[in-house]
Amino acid sequence: MYVIIVGAGRVGLNLAQSLVREGLNVTIIEHNPTKSEEVAETINAMVIQGDATSVNVLENAGIIDADVFVAATGHDSVNLLTSVLCQKYDNIKKIIARVNDLEHVDAFKQVGVDVTVSPESTVASYLERIITRPKVADLIVLGRGSTELLDLKIENKDLFGKRILDYSPTENYIVCAIYEDNELVIPQEDTLFHEDQKISVLTKSDYVQEVTQFFAP
Repeated sequence: MYVIIVGAGRVGLNLAQSLVREGLNVTIIEHNPTKSEEVAETINAMVIQGDATSVNVLENAGIIDADVFVAATGHDSVNLLTSVLCQKYDNIKKIIARVNDLEHVDAFKQVGVDVTVSPESTVASYLERIITRPKVADLIVLGRGSTELLDLKIENKDLFGKRILDYSPTENYIVCAIYEDNELVIPQEDTLFHEDQKISVLTKSDYVQEVTQFFAP
């Protein structure tokens, strides 16, 4: 997966570092020359100094090959314009934009931004999860990050008709709830997995990917 991030501030840089650790291909576009040089020395990713509102700069960054585009600067005008510019590239599967003024959220949604985040409501680690764990419907980091609560839709056909309690709990995760007709239900002795079922799983952070692959391969 190839991700382009505009803005090498705290949010953009932390996100880039997280994605690089996940093994993703990342390019950062940063307007400030000094900041660009500093970041290039600290991260194993391509850093391009330039104005991301320029189509030439976007194409030099490989926008035609990008899967995800993240506008993470501290300026809503830049984030909005770059989000609009990248929409003409059909290869981009997801556009994420930081919104610094919550009154601008509707404007971002109207131009087709898939996900908007604000400094008040999220951090770079949440953005990283949006990109790297797309099958997770919702995710909450608990405590100091040692456990996570996942909401997943059952997609593993081998589980259909099987008893939940035959697969949970384990030493690494527990299916703590299911949803029947939009009502939360605690799994009982005879509760079965079935198609289109949604479940909540409490898992150790190190096993998030393994658990997600098991229930929603």
